[in-house]
Amino acid sequence: MPVRPTAALSALLATALCAAALTACGSGSGRGPDTIKVSYKQSTDNSVKVMDTYLDGVRKQFEREHPGKKVEFVPIKAPDAEYYTKLQQMLRSPRTAPDLVYEDTFLINSDITSGYLRPLDAYLAKWPDWKRFIGTAKAAARGRDGKTYGVPDGTDTRGLWYDRRVFAKAGLPPHWQPKTWDDVLSAARTIKREVPGVVPINVYTGKPAGERSTMQTFEMLLYGTGDGSADPLYDDRTGKWVVGSRAFKDALAFVETVYREKLGPDVSDALDPNFSTTVAGELLPRGRLGIALDGSWLPLTWQPGSGHPWPDWSRRLGLAAMPTRHGQPPGKVSMSGGWTWAVPAKAANPDLAFSFVRTLQTKDNARKWYIANAGIAVREDVAADPAYTTAQPGLAFFTGLVAHTHYRPAYPAYPKVSTAVQEAMEGVTTGDLSVAKAASGYDATVQDVTGGRVVRR
Repeated sequence: MPVRPTAALSALLATALCAAALTACGSGSGRGPDTIKVSYKQSTDNSVKVMDTYLDGVRKQFEREHPGKKVEFVPIKAPDAEYYTKLQQMLRSPRTAPDLVYEDTFLINSDITSGYLRPLDAYLAKWPDWKRFIGTAKAAARGRDGKTYGVPDGTDTRGLWYDRRVFAKAGLPPHWQPKTWDDVLSAARTIKREVPGVVPINVYTGKPAGERSTMQTFEMLLYGTGDGSADPLYDDRTGKWVVGSRAFKDALAFVETVYREKLGPDVSDALDPNFSTTVAGELLPRGRLGIALDGSWLPLTWQPGSGHPWPDWSRRLGLAAMPTRHGQPPGKVSMSGGWTWAVPAKAANPDLAFSFVRTLQTKDNARKWYIANAGIAVREDVAADPAYTTAQPGLAFFTGLVAHTHYRPAYPAYPKVSTAVQEAMEGVTTGDLSVAKAASGYDATVQDVTGGRVVRR
């Protein structure tokens, strides 16, 4: 499940988008107390029907178990940024608000702050299955008021993918688990020296890659600099963003090293907004990339029927956890995103909507969804179920990283903070900025966009 970059659209464009999707934006009117409307993000690829198929099966089960009740779907077929905009347009009015919506954890706090979502604590307190959900996943749907506004339907994790063919040519071990950042860089340097023509390592960088740069590279580094006792990006105790830290500079220095030593792709390729498609669809399958810091969802690219089928990927690629800076406890680090099911504040039938959530999130249905979507389980009972862990190669590995994962501080200022991170990364990638100047520029931008709500470490 790829990360989803945010794009702020103008009010005029938002209105135009809503008008273009008149059916979706007008979906809330005219339903009775026995019908709920459920809105979700439909794939823009017409050949991908995974979510549509899954939801239709749950709908049939729900209507069978609740005679007289009906579920109507309001799919929104749009790229991520347009989906967010259309959804927010719908949430503003009782006439258009669905009863249940698919909310990205990336933006859920923005919608909480805007008053678009209903707290679910009263429902969750009466739902025995809620105790089965992993704590970090629950926290991703919690507002600053301490209330919970969404039920997570899965997550993702990130680690190091490496090509065993490239490693063999380089004289590197077939079962590789680096213990420090230096181990990762050492392996990349060996590949550069011993296997010409292969990109030693890919770490996403710069503004064109958006949230892939921030979350998938920078935060994977940043959250591996300490011992996990304090968030290096946002201070929850004071409610302020962290600036001036040694950890920030260390993470930037890693990125600078990769591109200064030409261990990564050409800078022009790295700054191509479509480079992630090249990584998954060309470089890895063709043996032209040694190490990739990437996500648990990559196998979706290589499934039969996809544009890049690769049936033997699990024999050609190895998996390793991203280590902490110096190998300090806990030794591993990962970042996670994910989506939730949320009930709008203006929903007509919130009780019935949450009943549908309970059906969506039975153990059996959750397992079906995680397997179908190559998602990572956020229910402890599913994560321990052999029917899930053995469903596809790599699933057990990436599920194991949930214990070491972190979620972004996805408060309203985060999108602008994320852009500032990307600008700093791009500066050191191109060589236009030193680590010190890039970090100083980041600090100044965050000071400005947060209205001075910063703390120095």
